[in-house]
Amino acid sequence: MKKTLLSILCICSLISAYTQAKPKLVVGIMIDQMRWDYLYRYQNRFGPDGFKRLMMQGLNCENALIPYTPTYTAAGHACVYTGSVPSLHGIIGNAWYSKELRRTVYCTEDDSVQTVGSTGIAGKQSPKNLWANTISDEMRLSNNFRSKTIAIAIKDRGSILTGGHTSNGSYWFDNVSGGFITSSFYMNALPAWVVNFNSKKLPDMYLNQDWKTLYPMNSYLQSTTDAKPYEDALPGEDNTFEHNIRDIKTNKYESFKYTPGGNSYTFDMGREAIKSEGLGKDQYTDMLALSFSSPDYIGHKFGPNSIEVEDTYLRFDKDLASFLNYLDETVGKGQYLIFLTADHGVAQIPGFMKENRLPAGIMNDALIMQQVNDSVKKEFGISNLIDYVLNYQVYLNEHVMVQSKASGPVIKNYIIQKLLQYPGIAHAVDLATLNNFTLPQQVKDMLANGYSPKRSGDIQFIFKPQWFDGWDRGTTHGVWNPYDSHIPLIWYGTGIKPGKLYREVYMTDIAPTLAAMLQIQMPNASIGKVIEEVFDK
Repeated sequence: MKKTLLSILCICSLISAYTQAKPKLVVGIMIDQMRWDYLYRYQNRFGPDGFKRLMMQGLNCENALIPYTPTYTAAGHACVYTGSVPSLHGIIGNAWYSKELRRTVYCTEDDSVQTVGSTGIAGKQSPKNLWANTISDEMRLSNNFRSKTIAIAIKDRGSILTGGHTSNGSYWFDNVSGGFITSSFYMNALPAWVVNFNSKKLPDMYLNQDWKTLYPMNSYLQSTTDAKPYEDALPGEDNTFEHNIRDIKTNKYESFKYTPGGNSYTFDMGREAIKSEGLGKDQYTDMLALSFSSPDYIGHKFGPNSIEVEDTYLRFDKDLASFLNYLDETVGKGQYLIFLTADHGVAQIPGFMKENRLPAGIMNDALIMQQVNDSVKKEFGISNLIDYVLNYQVYLNEHVMVQSKASGPVIKNYIIQKLLQYPGIAHAVDLATLNNFTLPQQVKDMLANGYSPKRSGDIQFIFKPQWFDGWDRGTTHGVWNPYDSHIPLIWYGTGIKPGKLYREVYMTDIAPTLAAMLQIQMPNASIGKVIEEVFDK
């Protein structure tokens, strides 16, 4: 009798494992330029129902990393949703230089489609440059397209590369109309609910509120004092609180993207999509891909130690809490799954670092290109050998190279040695012969994962820590270092085992983990591994 009972229990356990409840809705929350340390830097000021709710009731992956470089927005979004790396999915940066076209190519540009929802050209975009499919594509394929995917972001690339090739609607913000638009790749006219949403003119409402600190200025102890000379200014305004954004008249919608209102507006659109598209209302799991672009715009201008960034995350926490409550009410507690992550981090502003006696510096790609070209001409008699410098990569003119009498390896080695003479450059490598160079294996792997022979440059240079191609004010990202590659990753909701995970995981692990949860095929270029600790076994 005992053996029979034990057998029945084992069978029930196996059945339970194979019939694990699937979420009605998967919500991907990507916060553009969110460093991992922001979760703890501002933790004491977060309320109980936003970030803290996810951190306390979900699985917090404390050591989530980006496995490639350069670390840019488009590549990050593509990697999370494909489970792959730029070498395989093709999105090596926000843009790259085409030797064939002799111009830069934007990651989602597509002249074969038209703008839908505006008279401007901002809708001439699609996922055609993305070689791989996404977890959102696989979810729709798994049930003969009965699942829905809606993707929303201020940036076009933030919605296009997450929605995938089969998105029911990928929407991004348009500076001309001041509303969300899409392209004819997806549809010929905006749905009525998007038209109605746009008619509310919410960006104008947020702009009319001005941007004041949420709390008294002297309480922002995690930030430097306001209006530092190395901080950049809001478009049409300045770098001093309060920001009188209601007074901006010229290109005001461009300025809107640089305010926390951009985050609130994205959440607003997300709520409207859930309601109007009926997401999470039937037996087929739907996906809502939300990418929050404004933290990146703000971070570039003011840097991670600014009051603006601290205030942005305190406001985001309140918006997140409100959105989670909305999901509880509409989809149902325990009926949805959230993953929260970022596409990359950000470096400190060099001026801030120097102010505090920390090493940092800036260089200029255009100047490097000019000076190295001049040196090559003097040494070999070859003019304009370097076509372009982008993504910390040197693109050589192959036609000029063939016509020269000097051998390719000799010229490449000469350029590498010239690059190493710059004070901020620590290494320079020929990407086609990467294994011939002595580098830490981690960095070498990241370079290899980011390299596409069809789209990348020929030589990659690696800056010293806290150096980058930039300017005297503001900051940027794009390198292998932890401040750019260590990102948050939190899982929350249906089937998630709460806790903390300290082993290394990667942004490429998100898609295959979702595939395992949903019991569907992983994306077709995925190289990630399932994060087993996520499952509430």
